[in-house]
Formats: sequence, structure tokens, C-alpha cells
Amino acid sequence: MLRFWLFLGLCFWIFTTSGWAAKRYVGSQVCADCHAEEYQSYQKYAKKAHSFAAVKKMSDHLAPAELRRCYRCHTTGYGEPGGFVDEKTTPALKNVGCEACHGPGSAHVESEDPKDIRGTGEQIRKVCVRCHTKERVEAFRFRPLLYGGAH
Repeated sequence: MLRFWLFLGLCFWIFTTSGWAAKRYVGSQVCADCHAEEYQSYQKYAKKAHSFAAVKKMSDHLAPAELRRCYRCHTTGYGEPGGFVDEKTTPALKNVGCEACHGPGSAHVESEDPKDIRGTGEQIRKVCVRCHTKERVEAFRFRPLLYGGAH
């Protein structure tokens, strides 16, 4: 029986330290603990910090499928493991937060290693184009958060 528990413990240790464990979304408020200045700037200047309000305003006029398409660009991690589900289940992810650009933050929070989060401008720009397509930029006249007060 002891061998079983040692084996199980070893498997758990390998799983949690090898990167096999999925990174989880933690919400922007957790980021604020170490990145207070960036968080305050984002909350004050970035329209996306309050993006769910626009979705909520339009929700009565949209079919459920249309509403779900809005979530992809107006929330954090929608459609991804551990990402936004709905306002009640995942309220910390209901707006476009830090992790929408930087990726799930759990590994970075635990290690404090910059390598555990998407950090360079080029890495982030690749994410921006998911929502900031040429058509949407022209239609809504918006620019990526990198230029809109995110930091």
C-alpha cells in the first residue's frame, strides 16, 4: 500500500511541475497585486476594462449564438479551458482583462517568472488580431489595448 501512495505522489509531483497541468485564468485583480500601476492605468484608460457593459446593453437584441460571438472579443478566455463562461460563474473574467493579451496567469502568479506569461509586444500583437481585424478596426475605430492605455 505504501508503494501505491508513493507512486501516486510521484505522479502528482511530475504532473504539477512538468507543465502538464493546464494554466488557469486568475483574473486581472490577481495581476494587480504585483502590477498595481499597470492595472490602475488599464482600469482608468482602456475601454476594454469595462467591455462587458457593451455586451450587456446589446444582449436583449441578440440571439444566443450572436451573444456568444460577442464574448470571444469582449471577455477573457471565452471558449478556452478555464475562461469566461458567464457573468455568474466567472465574474472576474467578464471584461477583457490582462490575460486576454498575456494568456492564463496561474503559472506566472505561482512562479513570478516573466517566461510563464506572454510578455513581448510581438507575442501580444499576434493575439490582438483575433479581434482587432482590419474590418473591425475600420467599423468600430478601435486600436489594440497596447495603444489604448493598457500599460
